Amino acid sequence: RACGAAPEDAAEGVATVIFSSGSTGEPKGVMLTHANIASNCAMLEQAFHVAPREKVLGVLPFFHSFGYTATIWFPALSGLGAVYHPSPIDAPAIGALLERHAISFVLATPTLLSIYLRRIPPQQFGSVRLVLAGAEKLPERLVHAFEDQFGVRPLEGYGTTECAPVVAVSAPDFRAPGFYQPGWRRGFVGQPLPGVVCRVVDPESFADLPPNTPGMLLVRGPNVMRGYLGRADLTAKAMHDGWYVTGDIAVLDDDSFLRITDRLARFSKIGGEMVPHGRIEDDLHKAADAQTQVFVVTALPDEKKGERLAVVTTLELTQVPQLLEKLAAAGLPNLFIPRADAFVKVAQLPVLGTGKIDLRAVKQTALDALAPKR
Repeated sequence: RACGAAPEDAAEGVATVIFSSGSTGEPKGVMLTHANIASNCAMLEQAFHVAPREKVLGVLPFFHSFGYTATIWFPALSGLGAVYHPSPIDAPAIGALLERHAISFVLATPTLLSIYLRRIPPQQFGSVRLVLAGAEKLPERLVHAFEDQFGVRPLEGYGTTECAPVVAVSAPDFRAPGFYQPGWRRGFVGQPLPGVVCRVVDPESFADLPPNTPGMLLVRGPNVMRGYLGRADLTAKAMHDGWYVTGDIAVLDDDSFLRITDRLARFSKIGGEMVPHGRIEDDLHKAADAQTQVFVVTALPDEKKGERLAVVTTLELTQVPQLLEKLAAAGLPNLFIPRADAFVKVAQLPVLGTGKIDLRAVKQTALDALAPKR
Protein backbone atom coordinates (compact mmCIF):
# COMPACT_ATOMS: atom_id res chain seq x y z
CA ARG A 1 0.00 0.00 0.00
CA ALA A 2 2.84 2.42 0.88
CA CYS A 3 4.30 1.98 -2.59
CA GLY A 4 0.99 2.50 -4.33
CA ALA A 5 0.20 -1.15 -5.11
CA ALA A 6 -3.47 -1.73 -5.85
CA PRO A 7 -5.07 -4.33 -3.58
CA GLU A 8 -6.53 -7.36 -5.34
CA ASP A 9 -9.43 -9.63 -4.53
CA ALA A 10 -8.23 -11.98 -1.77
CA ALA A 11 -9.72 -15.10 -3.37
CA GLU A 12 -8.01 -14.39 -6.69
CA GLY A 13 -4.70 -13.43 -5.09
CA VAL A 14 -1.77 -15.76 -5.52
CA ALA A 15 -1.49 -18.12 -2.56
CA THR A 16 1.60 -20.00 -3.69
CA VAL A 17 3.94 -20.61 -6.59
CA ILE A 18 4.66 -24.31 -7.11
CA PHE A 19 7.19 -25.42 -9.67
CA SER A 20 6.20 -28.24 -11.97
CA SER A 21 8.20 -31.42 -11.39
CA GLY A 22 10.37 -31.06 -14.48
CA SER A 23 10.27 -34.80 -15.14
CA THR A 24 10.01 -34.21 -18.90
CA GLY A 25 11.23 -30.61 -19.31
CA GLU A 26 12.32 -27.45 -17.53
CA PRO A 27 10.26 -26.71 -14.37
CA LYS A 28 7.83 -23.76 -14.57
CA GLY A 29 6.53 -21.66 -11.68
CA VAL A 30 2.76 -22.25 -11.47
CA MET A 31 0.82 -19.43 -9.78
CA LEU A 32 -2.10 -20.88 -7.79
CA THR A 33 -4.67 -18.60 -6.17
CA HIS A 34 -6.56 -19.05 -2.91
CA ALA A 35 -9.66 -19.83 -4.98
CA ASN A 36 -7.80 -22.48 -7.02
CA ILE A 37 -6.75 -24.37 -3.91
CA ALA A 38 -9.95 -23.90 -1.87
CA SER A 39 -12.13 -25.06 -4.77
CA ASN A 40 -9.99 -28.16 -5.34
CA CYS A 41 -10.27 -29.07 -1.65
CA ALA A 42 -14.07 -28.62 -1.75
CA MET A 43 -14.24 -30.88 -4.79
CA LEU A 44 -12.22 -33.61 -3.04
CA GLU A 45 -14.46 -33.40 0.03
CA GLN A 46 -17.53 -33.99 -2.14
CA ALA A 47 -15.89 -36.95 -3.87
CA PHE A 48 -14.77 -38.80 -0.72
CA HIS A 49 -17.38 -37.90 1.95
CA VAL A 50 -14.76 -37.57 4.67
CA ALA A 51 -15.51 -37.69 8.40
CA PRO A 52 -13.69 -35.49 10.97
CA ARG A 53 -12.58 -38.53 13.00
CA GLU A 54 -10.51 -39.82 10.06
CA LYS A 55 -6.85 -39.08 9.42
CA VAL A 56 -4.74 -38.63 6.29
CA LEU A 57 -1.09 -39.64 5.94
CA GLY A 58 1.12 -36.76 4.78
CA VAL A 59 4.37 -38.03 3.26
CA LEU A 60 4.31 -36.27 -0.11
CA PRO A 61 6.62 -33.24 -0.27
CA PHE A 62 4.96 -29.86 0.18
CA PHE A 63 6.78 -28.44 -2.84
CA HIS A 64 4.73 -30.85 -4.97
CA SER A 65 1.16 -29.76 -5.71
CA PHE A 66 -0.34 -33.14 -4.76
CA GLY A 67 1.30 -32.99 -1.33
CA TYR A 68 0.61 -29.27 -0.89
CA THR A 69 -3.14 -29.38 -1.60
CA ALA A 70 -4.10 -32.91 -0.59
CA THR A 71 -2.09 -33.27 2.62
CA ILE A 72 -2.05 -29.68 3.96
CA TRP A 73 -5.18 -27.82 2.84
CA PHE A 74 -7.56 -30.71 2.19
CA PRO A 75 -7.41 -32.00 5.79
CA ALA A 76 -7.28 -28.46 7.21
CA LEU A 77 -10.41 -27.32 5.36
CA SER A 78 -12.38 -30.56 5.73
CA GLY A 79 -11.64 -31.21 9.42
CA LEU A 80 -9.55 -34.33 8.87
CA GLY A 81 -6.64 -35.17 11.09
CA ALA A 82 -3.20 -35.31 9.47
CA VAL A 83 -0.06 -37.22 10.41
CA TYR A 84 3.21 -36.24 8.71
CA HIS A 85 6.58 -37.84 8.09
CA PRO A 86 9.41 -36.05 6.24
CA SER A 87 10.60 -38.98 4.11
CA PRO A 88 8.10 -40.75 1.82
CA ILE A 89 10.50 -43.67 1.30
CA ASP A 90 11.04 -44.41 5.02
CA ALA A 91 8.69 -47.40 4.92
CA PRO A 92 9.29 -48.78 8.45
CA ALA A 93 8.53 -45.41 10.08
CA ILE A 94 5.50 -44.89 7.84
CA GLY A 95 4.13 -48.33 8.67
CA ALA A 96 4.47 -47.55 12.38
CA LEU A 97 2.61 -44.24 11.93
CA LEU A 98 -0.23 -45.95 10.08
CA GLU A 99 -0.71 -48.39 12.94
CA ARG A 100 -0.16 -45.98 15.84
CA HIS A 101 -2.53 -43.27 14.59
CA ALA A 102 -5.15 -45.51 12.89
CA ILE A 103 -4.81 -43.59 9.61
CA SER A 104 -7.69 -43.90 7.12
CA PHE A 105 -6.34 -42.17 3.99
CA VAL A 106 -3.04 -42.79 2.24
CA LEU A 107 -2.06 -40.46 -0.61
CA ALA A 108 1.01 -41.53 -2.55
CA THR A 109 2.57 -42.11 -5.94
CA PRO A 110 2.69 -45.59 -7.51
CA THR A 111 6.46 -45.59 -7.04
CA LEU A 112 5.97 -45.11 -3.29
CA LEU A 113 3.24 -47.76 -3.13
CA SER A 114 5.64 -50.27 -4.65
CA ILE A 115 8.11 -49.50 -1.83
CA TYR A 116 5.41 -49.94 0.83
CA LEU A 117 4.37 -53.21 -0.79
CA ARG A 118 7.83 -54.63 -0.21
CA ARG A 119 8.59 -53.17 3.22
CA ILE A 120 5.41 -52.69 5.28
CA PRO A 121 3.66 -55.68 6.94
CA PRO A 122 -0.05 -56.08 6.08
CA GLN A 123 -1.36 -55.55 9.62
CA GLN A 124 -0.03 -51.99 9.69
CA PHE A 125 -2.50 -51.10 6.90
CA GLY A 126 -5.39 -52.44 8.99
CA SER A 127 -7.05 -49.03 9.56
CA VAL A 128 -6.67 -47.77 5.98
CA ARG A 129 -9.89 -47.60 3.96
CA LEU A 130 -8.71 -45.52 1.02
CA VAL A 131 -5.44 -45.41 -0.92
CA LEU A 132 -5.30 -42.80 -3.66
CA ALA A 133 -2.40 -42.84 -6.10
CA GLY A 134 -1.50 -39.98 -8.40
CA ALA A 135 1.34 -38.11 -10.16
CA GLU A 136 2.10 -41.06 -12.49
CA LYS A 137 0.31 -44.02 -14.02
CA LEU A 138 -0.86 -46.72 -11.60
CA PRO A 139 -0.02 -50.13 -13.16
CA GLU A 140 -2.74 -52.76 -12.88
CA ARG A 141 -0.17 -55.32 -11.73
CA LEU A 142 0.67 -53.08 -8.74
CA VAL A 143 -3.04 -52.67 -7.93
CA HIS A 144 -3.53 -56.44 -7.72
CA ALA A 145 -0.37 -57.03 -5.70
CA PHE A 146 -1.23 -54.23 -3.26
CA GLU A 147 -4.82 -55.44 -2.83
CA ASP A 148 -3.67 -59.03 -2.31
CA GLN A 149 -1.24 -57.98 0.43
CA PHE A 150 -3.13 -55.22 2.24
CA GLY A 151 -6.79 -55.95 1.44
CA VAL A 152 -7.42 -52.44 0.06
CA ARG A 153 -7.51 -51.60 -3.63
CA PRO A 154 -5.54 -48.46 -4.58
CA LEU A 155 -7.64 -45.99 -6.55
CA GLU A 156 -6.14 -43.77 -9.20
CA GLY A 157 -6.48 -40.04 -9.63
CA TYR A 158 -5.21 -37.63 -12.23
CA GLY A 159 -4.07 -34.06 -12.01
CA THR A 160 -1.50 -31.48 -12.98
CA THR A 161 0.23 -28.74 -11.03
CA GLU A 162 -1.61 -26.22 -13.23
CA CYS A 163 -4.96 -27.52 -11.92
CA ALA A 164 -4.10 -27.19 -8.21
CA PRO A 165 -3.71 -30.25 -8.89
CA VAL A 166 -6.61 -32.75 -8.98
CA VAL A 167 -8.70 -33.02 -12.15
CA ALA A 168 -10.32 -36.46 -11.83
CA VAL A 169 -10.42 -39.20 -9.21
CA SER A 170 -11.65 -42.72 -8.78
CA ALA A 171 -13.81 -43.04 -5.67
CA PRO A 172 -15.45 -45.83 -3.68
CA ASP A 173 -18.67 -47.15 -5.21
CA PHE A 174 -21.92 -45.73 -3.83
CA ARG A 175 -24.57 -48.25 -2.82
CA ALA A 176 -28.07 -47.81 -1.42
CA PRO A 177 -31.28 -49.88 -1.56
CA GLY A 178 -32.18 -50.12 -5.24
CA PHE A 179 -29.24 -47.98 -6.30
CA TYR A 180 -25.63 -48.56 -7.36
CA GLN A 181 -23.22 -46.00 -8.77
CA PRO A 182 -19.70 -47.15 -9.67
CA GLY A 183 -16.97 -44.78 -8.53
CA TRP A 184 -14.13 -46.34 -10.49
CA ARG A 185 -13.54 -48.27 -13.67
CA ARG A 186 -10.62 -50.56 -14.48
CA GLY A 187 -7.98 -48.79 -16.57
CA PHE A 188 -9.44 -45.31 -15.93
CA VAL A 189 -8.39 -42.50 -13.56
CA GLY A 190 -11.98 -41.76 -12.51
CA GLN A 191 -14.43 -39.00 -13.40
CA PRO A 192 -13.83 -35.23 -13.37
CA LEU A 193 -14.34 -33.65 -9.97
CA PRO A 194 -17.50 -31.58 -9.38
CA GLY A 195 -17.03 -28.22 -11.11
CA VAL A 196 -14.32 -29.50 -13.49
CA VAL A 197 -15.04 -29.88 -17.21
CA CYS A 198 -12.90 -32.04 -19.50
CA ARG A 199 -12.79 -32.11 -23.29
CA VAL A 200 -10.89 -34.40 -25.64
CA VAL A 201 -9.96 -32.68 -28.89
CA ASP A 202 -7.87 -33.17 -32.01
CA PRO A 203 -4.33 -32.02 -31.04
CA GLU A 204 -3.97 -29.91 -34.22
CA SER A 205 -7.44 -28.51 -34.98
CA PHE A 206 -8.81 -28.52 -31.39
CA ALA A 207 -12.07 -29.92 -32.77
CA ASP A 208 -14.07 -31.96 -30.22
CA LEU A 209 -13.73 -35.72 -30.62
CA PRO A 210 -16.52 -38.25 -29.92
CA PRO A 211 -16.50 -40.45 -26.79
CA ASN A 212 -13.96 -43.30 -26.70
CA THR A 213 -11.66 -41.50 -29.17
CA PRO A 214 -8.12 -40.62 -28.01
CA GLY A 215 -7.04 -37.00 -28.30
CA MET A 216 -5.61 -34.03 -26.43
CA LEU A 217 -7.15 -33.43 -23.00
CA LEU A 218 -8.35 -29.89 -22.15
CA VAL A 219 -9.51 -28.85 -18.67
CA ARG A 220 -11.59 -25.95 -17.41
CA GLY A 221 -12.68 -25.11 -13.87
CA PRO A 222 -12.10 -22.90 -10.83
CA ASN A 223 -8.95 -24.89 -10.01
CA VAL A 224 -7.07 -23.88 -13.20
CA MET A 225 -4.00 -21.73 -12.46
CA ARG A 226 -3.61 -18.00 -12.94
CA GLY A 227 -0.54 -18.61 -15.11
CA TYR A 228 3.21 -19.21 -15.10
CA LEU A 229 5.36 -16.89 -13.02
CA GLY A 230 7.06 -14.35 -15.28
CA ARG A 231 6.27 -16.35 -18.43
CA ALA A 232 3.29 -14.84 -20.20
CA ASP A 233 4.49 -16.55 -23.37
CA LEU A 234 4.24 -20.03 -21.83
CA THR A 235 0.90 -19.17 -20.22
CA ALA A 236 -0.51 -18.24 -23.64
CA LYS A 237 0.67 -21.57 -25.09
CA ALA A 238 -0.87 -23.51 -22.20
CA MET A 239 -4.32 -21.94 -22.56
CA HIS A 240 -6.74 -22.23 -25.49
CA ASP A 241 -9.92 -20.12 -25.32
CA GLY A 242 -10.00 -20.43 -21.51
CA TRP A 243 -9.14 -24.15 -21.48
CA TYR A 244 -5.90 -25.52 -20.04
CA VAL A 245 -4.05 -27.70 -22.55
CA THR A 246 -2.70 -30.59 -20.48
CA GLY A 247 -0.36 -32.14 -23.06
CA ASP A 248 -1.84 -35.55 -22.18
CA ILE A 249 -3.50 -37.92 -24.63
CA ALA A 250 -6.76 -39.17 -23.13
CA VAL A 251 -10.09 -40.86 -23.74
CA LEU A 252 -13.49 -39.99 -22.23
CA ASP A 253 -16.04 -42.80 -22.32
CA ASP A 254 -19.83 -42.48 -22.49
CA ASP A 255 -20.06 -42.16 -18.68
CA SER A 256 -17.33 -39.48 -18.51
CA PHE A 257 -14.74 -41.82 -17.05
CA LEU A 258 -11.32 -40.58 -18.06
CA ARG A 259 -8.40 -42.71 -19.26
CA ILE A 260 -4.94 -41.22 -19.79
CA THR A 261 -3.15 -43.13 -22.53
CA ASP A 262 0.15 -41.23 -22.41
CA ARG A 263 1.76 -37.82 -22.41
CA LEU A 264 2.26 -36.32 -25.85
CA ALA A 265 5.90 -35.90 -24.78
CA ARG A 266 6.14 -39.66 -24.18
CA PHE A 267 5.76 -40.68 -27.80
CA SER A 268 8.60 -41.39 -30.19
CA LYS A 269 8.25 -40.51 -33.85
CA ILE A 270 10.00 -43.41 -35.57
CA GLY A 271 9.94 -43.46 -39.35
CA GLY A 272 6.89 -41.19 -39.31
CA GLU A 273 4.92 -43.40 -36.86
CA MET A 274 3.96 -42.33 -33.32
CA VAL A 275 5.16 -44.98 -30.85
CA PRO A 276 3.79 -44.76 -27.25
CA HIS A 277 6.30 -45.38 -24.47
CA GLY A 278 3.62 -46.22 -21.92
CA ARG A 279 2.25 -49.15 -23.89
CA ILE A 280 5.73 -50.60 -24.38
CA GLU A 281 6.44 -50.30 -20.65
CA ASP A 282 3.17 -52.10 -19.84
CA ASP A 283 3.96 -54.96 -22.22
CA LEU A 284 7.51 -55.28 -20.90
CA HIS A 285 6.23 -55.55 -17.33
CA LYS A 286 3.67 -58.16 -18.36
CA ALA A 287 6.35 -60.17 -20.13
CA ALA A 288 8.60 -60.01 -17.07
CA ASP A 289 5.67 -60.69 -14.70
CA ALA A 290 6.90 -57.75 -12.62
CA GLN A 291 4.66 -56.38 -9.85
CA THR A 292 6.62 -53.13 -9.44
CA GLN A 293 8.19 -50.83 -12.01
CA VAL A 294 11.48 -52.16 -13.38
CA PHE A 295 11.42 -50.65 -16.91
CA VAL A 296 11.31 -47.07 -18.21
CA VAL A 297 11.19 -46.42 -21.95
CA THR A 298 12.75 -43.32 -23.46
CA ALA A 299 13.80 -42.09 -26.93
CA LEU A 300 17.20 -41.28 -28.40
CA PRO A 301 18.01 -39.44 -31.64
CA ASP A 302 18.47 -41.59 -34.73
CA GLU A 303 19.88 -40.31 -38.02
CA LYS A 304 17.83 -42.66 -40.22
CA LYS A 305 14.43 -42.84 -38.47
CA GLY A 306 14.40 -39.66 -36.39
CA GLU A 307 14.25 -41.44 -33.03
CA ARG A 308 14.88 -44.89 -31.60
CA LEU A 309 13.71 -46.61 -28.42
CA ALA A 310 15.87 -47.18 -25.36
CA VAL A 311 14.97 -48.93 -22.11
CA VAL A 312 16.46 -48.36 -18.66
CA THR A 313 15.86 -51.32 -16.35
CA THR A 314 16.86 -52.83 -13.02
CA LEU A 315 16.63 -56.38 -14.39
CA GLU A 316 19.64 -58.37 -15.50
CA LEU A 317 20.29 -57.94 -19.21
CA THR A 318 20.50 -61.71 -19.63
CA GLN A 319 16.69 -61.74 -19.40
CA VAL A 320 16.24 -59.36 -22.33
CA PRO A 321 16.22 -61.87 -25.25
CA GLN A 322 13.48 -63.93 -23.62
CA LEU A 323 11.40 -60.80 -22.92
CA LEU A 324 11.67 -59.66 -26.54
CA GLU A 325 10.51 -63.09 -27.73
CA LYS A 326 7.43 -62.76 -25.51
CA LEU A 327 6.70 -59.29 -26.89
CA ALA A 328 6.86 -60.58 -30.46
CA ALA A 329 4.67 -63.59 -29.60
CA ALA A 330 2.09 -61.29 -27.99
CA GLY A 331 1.63 -59.48 -31.30
CA LEU A 332 3.30 -56.18 -30.43
CA PRO A 333 4.21 -54.38 -33.68
CA ASN A 334 7.87 -54.69 -34.63
CA LEU A 335 8.23 -50.90 -34.48
CA PHE A 336 7.21 -51.03 -30.80
CA ILE A 337 9.79 -53.67 -29.82
CA PRO A 338 13.13 -52.24 -28.59
CA ARG A 339 16.33 -53.79 -29.88
CA ALA A 340 18.21 -56.14 -27.55
CA ASP A 341 21.16 -53.73 -27.42
CA ALA A 342 18.90 -50.80 -26.44
CA PHE A 343 18.58 -51.88 -22.79
CA VAL A 344 20.62 -50.24 -20.02
CA LYS A 345 21.03 -51.88 -16.60
CA VAL A 346 20.92 -49.62 -13.50
CA ALA A 347 20.92 -50.37 -9.79
CA GLN A 348 17.73 -48.37 -9.31
CA LEU A 349 15.46 -46.21 -11.41
CA PRO A 350 16.01 -42.46 -10.88
CA VAL A 351 13.25 -40.82 -8.84
CA LEU A 352 12.42 -37.15 -8.26
CA GLY A 353 11.82 -35.74 -4.78
CA THR A 354 8.11 -35.91 -5.58
CA GLY A 355 8.22 -39.70 -5.84
CA LYS A 356 7.85 -39.73 -9.63
CA ILE A 357 10.24 -41.35 -12.08
CA ASP A 358 12.78 -38.76 -13.28
CA LEU A 359 12.32 -39.09 -17.04
CA ARG A 360 15.05 -36.56 -17.83
CA ALA A 361 17.57 -38.57 -15.81
CA VAL A 362 16.38 -41.76 -17.52
CA LYS A 363 17.01 -40.20 -20.92
CA GLN A 364 20.46 -38.96 -19.89
CA THR A 365 21.35 -42.40 -18.52
CA ALA A 366 20.39 -43.98 -21.85
CA LEU A 367 22.30 -41.34 -23.79
CA ASP A 368 25.46 -41.85 -21.73
CA ALA A 369 25.31 -45.61 -22.22
CA LEU A 370 24.09 -45.93 -25.81
CA ALA A 371 25.11 -42.80 -27.70
CA PRO A 372 27.84 -43.39 -30.28
CA LYS A 373 31.29 -42.61 -28.91
CA ARG A 374 33.27 -39.96 -30.81
